[in-house]
Amino acid sequence: MLGKFFDRFLGCWHRHYSFPITIRSGSRRIQAASLTGTYVVCLDCGKELPYDWQEMRVIATPEERREYLRSLAAKEAA
Repeated sequence: MLGKFFDRFLGCWHRHYSFPITIRSGSRRIQAASLTGTYVVCLDCGKELPYDWQEMRVIATPEERREYLRSLAAKEAA
């Protein structure tokens, strides 16, 4: 809990990203790419974050991940 506090207020703000990396089919997937198949890496701290290639944005927070999954479900249902 204390670690989350320090990360939130004193940790990395993830402002410098690598170019989006898309995982090839059949290769081992990392956790960040499990959601979209594409991820970026924060060049300051090294954290890997999921990336939505269609929207061209990083999916950084859990709320954004839930919203992304909801939009996928809505597209599948239509």
